[in-house]
Amino acid sequence: MKITSYIGKDPETGMYIAIVPAIPGAHTQAASLDELHKNLKEVIELCLQELSKKEIKLLPEFIGVQQIEVSI
Repeated sequence: MKITSYIGKDPETGMYIAIVPAIPGAHTQAASLDELHKNLKEVIELCLQELSKKEIKLLPEFIGVQQIEVSI
């Protein structure tokens, strides 16, 4: 099963942050991308264990990412 996550970097702490929008509670942070990947895989597996097979089948399908430019 492939799961899509969003990864960002906190400008204040320098930590990498990952979230999985399709799975409530699936988020983590780490100092390196390798550590983030390991942590995120563990979190996703734990979260999926709490879902039924029906709930897993109903997880949203990833379509894509779109950047929107706005004036501030």
